[in-house]
Amino acid sequence: MRLTTLIRFLNKELKIKSILDTSRNGLQVRSNNEVKKVGFAVDACISTFKKAKQAGVDLLIVHHGIKWFPQKQRELTKKRINYLKKNKISLYAAHLPLDAHYKYGNNIGLAKLLELKNVRKFARYGNSKIGYKGEFEKSKTPKQIANRLNNSLNTTSQIYPFGKKQIKTIGIVSGGGAESLKEAAKENLDCFLTGEIKHGTFHQITEYNINLIAAGHYATEIVGVKLLQKLIKEKFKLNTVFINNPTGL
Repeated sequence: MRLTTLIRFLNKELKIKSILDTSRNGLQVRSNNEVKKVGFAVDACISTFKKAKQAGVDLLIVHHGIKWFPQKQRELTKKRINYLKKNKISLYAAHLPLDAHYKYGNNIGLAKLLELKNVRKFARYGNSKIGYKGEFEKSKTPKQIANRLNNSLNTTSQIYPFGKKQIKTIGIVSGGGAESLKEAAKENLDCFLTGEIKHGTFHQITEYNINLIAAGHYATEIVGVKLLQKLIKEKFKLNTVFINNPTGL
C-alpha cells in the first residue's frame, strides 16, 4: 500500500499534532513510497534497524524516534538516517501520543493488563493528560501487582513499598514518568506505576508515603506498539512484526 495513506491514517488516529511533545512525531525518515511489511519497536537505533532489515521491514514504527526538539546527538542521528536510507526503511515515531492514546496507548494498555475498573485520565503533561488511573476490584499487595506485570511483560519490577499494604487505587505513566508521582500523591492514590525512577525520586516516595512500582522503561512501553501493530495488521491486512530489542532498563 502507499506509504502516504498509512501515514495519514496514523497521524489522524494518534492525533500527533494535538499533544505538545519534545519528539518530532510522525514520519521522520522517508526511504520508500510503498509499504509491504511494517515493523514495530520501542527504540529507533542501529541495532533495531538491523533486526528490521533482517525481517524485511520497509516501514518501522517506534515509540522513541530519532528527531527531537532540540535535536541532540547529531552525529548518531545522521548515522541512523543514512542506515535507514541505504536499506530503504522508512521511520515513523509516536512518543507522547502513543503514551496517551485512549485505545492503543501504553498507559491504557497497562490499565487493561491490570484489569482496572473506573479508569480515567491522569497525569498532566503540557496541554494533555498522558496517563490513566483506576481501581482494582479487590485490593492487591504491591507484590501481587508486580508479579502480574512481570509475568505479562517479561520484566523484573522494582517495588518501593512506602504506602498502604493493600492497594485499591493506582496511577500509571509508562517509561520515565516518575515526574507524575506528585500528582499521584496529591490524588491520594495508593500506588504509582511507571517504568524507571531517578535517584532523587526514592526520597519523594518515602515522604509522600506512597507505593511505587517501576516495571522497566522498555517493558512498560512495548504495550502501545503491540496494540498499534494489531490495529495495522487487522485494518490494512499488512504483514507486521514486533521487533524485540530490550535494554534491560
